[in-house]
Amino acid sequence: MSEQRRAVFLDHASLDLGDLDMSPLEAAFDQLDIHAATDPAQVVERIRDAQVVISNKVKLDAAAFAAAPKLKLIIVAATGTNNVDLQAAKAHGVTVCNCQGYGTPSVAQHTIMLLLALATRLPDYHDAVRAGRWQKADQFCFLDYPIFELSGKTLGILGYGELGSAVARLAEAFGMKVLIGQLPGRPASQDRLALDDLLPQVDALSLHCPLTDQTRNLIGARELALLKPGAFVINAGRGGLVDEVALVDALRSGHLGGAGFDVLTQEPPKDGNPLLAGDVPRLIVTPHSAWGSREARQRIVGQLAESAEAFAKGAPVRVVE
Repeated sequence: MSEQRRAVFLDHASLDLGDLDMSPLEAAFDQLDIHAATDPAQVVERIRDAQVVISNKVKLDAAAFAAAPKLKLIIVAATGTNNVDLQAAKAHGVTVCNCQGYGTPSVAQHTIMLLLALATRLPDYHDAVRAGRWQKADQFCFLDYPIFELSGKTLGILGYGELGSAVARLAEAFGMKVLIGQLPGRPASQDRLALDDLLPQVDALSLHCPLTDQTRNLIGARELALLKPGAFVINAGRGGLVDEVALVDALRSGHLGGAGFDVLTQEPPKDGNPLLAGDVPRLIVTPHSAWGSREARQRIVGQLAESAEAFAKGAPVRVVE
């Protein structure tokens, strides 16, 4: 433990809402300095004497590494490591570890929730009741919006890793057929369909792939046009996988039956976003909350502690190269 007696958590409030047990992480260090948030101008001062830095989204660049000669380990309290200059870390002999697989049940249920809400027209019926329309109806049931059963329909999945496969299992429990798409740049596989073959067959498309140069705008106007009329698009993966302007056009034209997005190209969307326009029909947007169950966040705490302890023993886990 001598190599990592002092640690600093730069943006604790991004993980803990006051509902987590932080004792496993606190026990991994002699001293753990916890900051709710860290401004870019505060980074150097806060990490100067630390052996371990924990960060969710605070950026750690070459200047930060140069100012922290004692730094040996960075643990990212998430899967994505785009906030860390990995080349600078390597040049300074700093190991970078991340967290993995912590949010699978949470994201999978959120994905199915979005699909169910669209299929049952939940937002429309909820708004109708609040507006008093059911109360004024002639019949005992108010059925102004067509309801879509998942059973017997086909779900296409792009990104069939831990998350995609978890979504597939839930979809199959609802009686859906699951087809898996081939991602660009990946080795061909007999159980993967080329995108142009997949899209015309599915009633709903769910995205769970990483955002790379090859997957950016993977679903654009051409791909959306290949989907069946009335199909749904769900994105609980990464903002940027879908051309947002093209998606809005497909919703406004009525070609798509609906879309549910938990991610946007910029988060938070301080500069606006096409999906936040108030007149886009049959669209549900949630604020990148799919991963954020208490259970998932507690798993992150456990993985942070595990990474610290494993590094101290000379056998680091979840190392990012």
